[in-house]
Amino acid sequence: MQTETRTTIDRVPGKDGATVPVLRFSGDISSTSKESVLGAWQSVGSNDPALLDFSKVDYINSSGIALIIQMLIDADKTGQKVAIFGLTPHFQKVFTMVGIGKYAGLFKDQETATASL
Repeated sequence: MQTETRTTIDRVPGKDGATVPVLRFSGDISSTSKESVLGAWQSVGSNDPALLDFSKVDYINSSGIALIIQMLIDADKTGQKVAIFGLTPHFQKVFTMVGIGKYAGLFKDQETATASL
């Protein structure tokens, strides 16, 4: 049974004293997650770098991957830097295979992801 996608946004200290928005996803990400994922993404804005936290995501299907890619293509169009962290080894491999690394850095933890921005 699919778990509802939940997205929260908080801010963490970044470089130069600025704060960085962090989209924290939990549950499953699929086609039914569009409003939660893309709605949160649109509220972040395109001027600042952003972090995507997948540490509490249980499952991502191909439709969910497509939503993530859509977010990252939007960021790429505006030159926005994005860093991803908290992926399981399986999803690290999947994200690498589908080319998400072209649009966002993939990192083990929040600290290294934040430092990359």
